[in-house]
This record gives sequence, C-alpha cells and structure tokens, in this order.
Amino acid sequence: MSEAALEEVSALAAIYCEEREFEVLSCSESAITVMIQTSVQMITESEIHLRLTFDLPVTYPCCLPNISVCSEELTRAQCKDVKDKLLEQAKEHLFEPMIHDLVLWIQQNLKQLIGEPETSILNGSHPLPVDIMTDEGTWTILLHLDHMRAKSKYVKTVEKWATDLKLCGRLIFMGKIILILLQGHRCSIKDYLVLQKTCKVDVDSSGKKCKEKMISVLCETRLLLEQKRFLTFEVKEYSSISDLQRDFETVELGPIFTEFVKALF
Repeated sequence: MSEAALEEVSALAAIYCEEREFEVLSCSESAITVMIQTSVQMITESEIHLRLTFDLPVTYPCCLPNISVCSEELTRAQCKDVKDKLLEQAKEHLFEPMIHDLVLWIQQNLKQLIGEPETSILNGSHPLPVDIMTDEGTWTILLHLDHMRAKSKYVKTVEKWATDLKLCGRLIFMGKIILILLQGHRCSIKDYLVLQKTCKVDVDSSGKKCKEKMISVLCETRLLLEQKRFLTFEVKEYSSISDLQRDFETVELGPIFTEFVKALF
C-alpha cells in the first residue's frame, strides 16, 4: 500500500474515534478495507444510520476506492443511489486522500439525495448560515502557528479543511505571526484539530513532508446565538495591528484580541 493510503487510514482512525465509528476490516499488501459508521439527522427528526465500507486497492489514491453503502433506514435502491453519488464525488478527488471528504459530503447531502430537501447550504464555498447553528455546538477557537515552510500548499490545505467542515473565520498573516481563527460547530472544530495534528501539512528543514507539531490553542469559547460572527473563511494578510484588531472587533472578538493576540507582538 502507498504511504499516503496508510497515513489516511491512520488519520481516519483518529477522526472517527468513537465506539464502533471506525474499523479496519482487512489489511493486506494488495488492499485495505475500512468501515465508517455515521448518521444523519433528517428534517423530520428521524435519523439515518449509514455503514460505509471503502476498499482501497494497492494503487489508491491513484484509482477510485470500491464503496458499499448499507442502511436499515434506506431501501436497496436508495443505498445504490448513495453509492453512485459517492463514486461520482470520488472522481473529483482522484490522486489525493478522499475518504473523510466523501463522508462529510454524504452527511451534508443525504437529505437531498433521498428526496428530503436541505434548508442549509450544501456547497462548501458558501458561508455557513446562522440558522443551523446552536448555542450547544457553535464555538470560536484561536490557533497560533509557529511557522509555515510550504506556505502555498499549507494555505490550500487549511482552506480545504475549513470549507469541507463548514467552518468560517480567518487564516491570518501579520508579519511573522500566523493565526487560524475558526468558528462553527464544535464537532467540526474537533475534526479540524484532528486533521491539523495528524496530516502532513508542511515540510521540515530538509524539505520532507511533516506533521504540524508547533501549534497552540490560544483560546476556545462558546458563541452566543445573537453574537456576530464571520460568514466566510478567508486568508488575509494584515499590514497593521489596528487593521487586524478592527477585523476582530467587527465580530465582537475585541476582548480575545486584547487578551491573546496583542501579547504575540
């Protein structure tokens, strides 16, 4: 198996760490088969449980995985439709790790696929609507990165993770200071942190791919429903501290700037 496939399986085990969420069903020199169990809350308040099995051939991710979909709440025809749509999505991720992206996609689009229209935004490039946020699950987290050697690749990776997980906020560059401010469901922020800590997002001094080891959480706090928040995720470079402070204050995060960001300069 390729190193990328083995690393992806390791990351998946860290992301889907609840009981019975993830299992390696078989592992050999020619293939790895993994199973992920997830559920989707429907508008009718019912819940659809999905058992997704991904068979990763030895040439994966240069080829598509074999996918099977099982659910006691769906008909055989609906399961086949879900499988076919997942395979279509997989083609868009060829040559890169894709399993987590596929699971997120089906969680976000299942209602539409089985004929129950989704009221929230399904396209990750759109802002996360306020009406799907709850006081229980909506949080702000501020992360501090020590450096980025492979800046272009790193930035694209952070943008992709934030988009896939429906997180809003900023990737902030201010002189030598690098911050990641994320807002969204707490479970999505948790998934982001797992990806950040388990995937090789940068390179070391010798140019070899490496995981992020020098990241710290400066602040994590719950948002009130009526509190202002960022509506998109953007990469921004600031020329002055006052501009950066102003951006924090527009979403009522002035106290966080004063307590945690100013001390970095």
